[in-house]
Amino acid sequence: MADDIDRANDVAQETIDRIIAKAPKFDAPSLPECLECGEDIPIQRQAFGGRNLCVDCQTVLEKRGRQ
Repeated sequence: MADDIDRANDVAQETIDRIIAKAPKFDAPSLPECLECGEDIPIQRQAFGGRNLCVDCQTVLEKRGRQ
């Protein structure tokens, strides 16, 4: 019984590891101003790293992608 559980845990861990490896990395510095509209990007948003758009422009971009 423990062998089945161990195998299931191994499969689950491998799945998690693959998902994490494919996840976008936000290690690049954020810009202080939005590339689209030139508005300031809030410090709290910049702290995540890799942010190039303000919240409004990012929202518009994501909505366009869903349509």
